[in-house]
Amino acid sequence: MDPRKYNIYFHTHTISGIIIAALLYVIFFAGSFSFFKDNITAWQKGKSMKAEHVETDYNYLLDSLSKKYNLTGRNIELFYLKQGQGAYVNMSTSQDTTISKPKTKPEGERRGRRGGDEDAAYFLYYFADKTPTSYAEGYDMGEFLYRLHFLAQLNQVPINIGTPFGYLLAGIVSFLFLFALITGLFLHWDKIKTNFFLFRPFSKWKTVWTDMHTALGVIGFPFQFVFAVTGIILIVNFVLISPFSKLLYGGNDEEIYEKLQYNKNITVEYTYEPLAEKFDMNAFVAKWESTWKDAKISRIYIRNFQDKSMQVGIESKPLSTAAFAGSGYALQEIATGKVLESKSPTQDATYIDGVKSIIYHLHFGDFGGKPLQIIFFILGLMGCLVIISGIVIWLVARDKNNVPAYKRKFNFWAANFFLAACLSMLPVTAFTFVLLKILPVVNQSVIYQVFFYAWLLLGVYLLVLRNLARMNRHVLLLSFITCLAVPFTNGFATASWMWTTWQSGATDIFFIDALFLTLSVCCLFAFFKVQKQAKPFQVLAKK
Repeated sequence: MDPRKYNIYFHTHTISGIIIAALLYVIFFAGSFSFFKDNITAWQKGKSMKAEHVETDYNYLLDSLSKKYNLTGRNIELFYLKQGQGAYVNMSTSQDTTISKPKTKPEGERRGRRGGDEDAAYFLYYFADKTPTSYAEGYDMGEFLYRLHFLAQLNQVPINIGTPFGYLLAGIVSFLFLFALITGLFLHWDKIKTNFFLFRPFSKWKTVWTDMHTALGVIGFPFQFVFAVTGIILIVNFVLISPFSKLLYGGNDEEIYEKLQYNKNITVEYTYEPLAEKFDMNAFVAKWESTWKDAKISRIYIRNFQDKSMQVGIESKPLSTAAFAGSGYALQEIATGKVLESKSPTQDATYIDGVKSIIYHLHFGDFGGKPLQIIFFILGLMGCLVIISGIVIWLVARDKNNVPAYKRKFNFWAANFFLAACLSMLPVTAFTFVLLKILPVVNQSVIYQVFFYAWLLLGVYLLVLRNLARMNRHVLLLSFITCLAVPFTNGFATASWMWTTWQSGATDIFFIDALFLTLSVCCLFAFFKVQKQAKPFQVLAKK
């Protein structure tokens, strides 16, 4: 390769990689666990979706709501959780102005997400519990890790730049990661054949880290490239769509999102005439479930509840075993039973269905069952190792006597900070899982406090060590202890021991215990290896 091109690729790869190293590690680490989001939710709540069949009693939901609200004339929407164990319920004020009127907050008071409509409601409803809960109260560790993998928690940072700060930062990291991937591939292109599986674990540590970075990086390149591209599309789609909305839709974002099948704008004129018969939602949903046997319901729209003009729309997604791409939709007029619109989820796939399915399925790994999710999880952790080895290589290359002392100190502290932030994530995550079973109350605020305070304290402790070898040993030992404590805590707190969950068919709960048990064994093995062979760096290293 031409030396000039090599230098360009090398510096682009190094600079882009080291800038995003810590944040990219957070994204990969949290994203890897997010593949098991539903398993984590089942584990935390102690309610298996595999062993127990949960009846989705919609009539009970509506009846319970009617005791608190007058539902006549309201628009109600249900957004299902992925496994169908619950749904977010969004209920508007009534269209019948003789019953309910929007109530605005006093002037000067901050308006909420409902735009000041106090008579409206938005909550999370679990079908097994049959009780509504707010988003914050129903928050679980699966949701936390899922949102952490695109830095959603940073949206609370008070930086007003016209878009949520966390999402923007995640998008920038994804773009830089794409640059690092492509330039890294160009760097190793000439030796990609001879060095594809080259790994020398018994050589000096610099060689071990270099081989790990190169081999795992090249082997995992297709996976990482797919995640970089799909991540960019998912997190910054508003940037990609904005030019088209201005040129083709006159700046009407709602219209373009409806064309892309993200929203449904169902407008029905209210008649002020009551529906002749009470609406049986259970029968309505059962009818479409029997019609679409190879699909699952994803969203329900109710317009003008119990009015003569009442319409109900229902959306579904095909099972991965039936169709890779597709989406179903039906809109029915309740008074006459007439189906106004209908689209099969398995047979009428459009171009938009195909594109969206490719992006979503490749990013979330939900089209191949648990084996594919495990493969994606391992590849995600391989990405974490590539990042760690890249940081170490960057430090080793600059830890030389001919480099000025102040530069060597800066490089060491930079690497020390990155590694402390990255390596502490596993024991902190396992520690949070343990406390989920011990604390009497668990909600969004509790999870935030436990995870972030523990992360801060452990990160500061590792920084103070000023010794990367000791840091590695301490993290591995803590990871072994905390990961091993996860299945034991679950057993003592809920009597859900691994053998009982396996025998009862609660494989989703069993899987999380088995996952952390496996991680603890791996950490113990790595601890003994590092204890024998690791050596500290010269700069500021404490022996």
